[in-house]
This record gives sequence, C-alpha cells and structure tokens, in this order.
Amino acid sequence: MKKVLAGVAAAAAFLAGAGTALGAADWHGIPTLNSSGVRFQEGEYRFHPPLQSDGAFEWKGRLKDKAQNDGHNVYMQVRVEGYDWVRYEGRQGETVFMHHSEVAGGQLYTDDAYLRACRNKGSLRPDNCSPTKHYLVRRGS
Repeated sequence: MKKVLAGVAAAAAFLAGAGTALGAADWHGIPTLNSSGVRFQEGEYRFHPPLQSDGAFEWKGRLKDKAQNDGHNVYMQVRVEGYDWVRYEGRQGETVFMHHSEVAGGQLYTDDAYLRACRNKGSLRPDNCSPTKHYLVRRGS
C-alpha cells in the first residue's frame, strides 16, 4: 500500500510540474536596438501558449530618446502575424518603460512578431529606425 501511495504522490507531483512548465511562457532577451537618436534597451519578449493571455506576443523594455534636444520624439513599432504596424509613443527627452502584448486577432496564438525602435523626424524627413528584429516560435504538433 505504501508503494501505491508513493507512486500516486510521485505521479501527482510530476503532472503538477508538467502543467506548470507547459503553461509558463519564458522571457527571452531582446538585444539593444539603436538608431540615430533612439535606443530600446533591457528588452525582453515571450510568446504565450495557445489560450493563455490570448496567445499573445508580450514585450517590455526601456525606450530612450538619445538626442534630447533635437525636438523629435521616439517610438516603438510592433507587428504580428501579417497585421499592420502598431506604434507606441515614447516621451521626448526621456526614457520610458514600455510593457505591451500583441495578439493576432482570430487566432488561438501568435507565433510571428517584428519590432523596431524609431525616431520621428517630422513630416518633411523620413523617420529613422533600428534594424527590425523578427521573432518566431515553433510549437510542437
């Protein structure tokens, strides 16, 4: 009887741990994104599993206006699953913490995302942006 109870307890502990591991979305580092006048640093992202947090691509980090006296604002752009870019404004002359989640509308999860940091140079000159980072997640079948 003791062996059966020990086996049941071990199985329960294993299943509880497996459920936690399968439900958790691990954070991954984003390298510093730089362009003239803008920097996104201390960035991290994660892809949530299907049906958890809408299967979102979640990201966070610090957006910095490196050219505080140039009169131009900075922003982040993020795009998932072929949707349009979404823009998140920073603050001119400051560093701001950003933390957002992007979802792919009618899908159970998001597995394809792009992001970049940009400086708004006004209507007469094109904005400058860091190289775009592309992130993919591979899910088991």
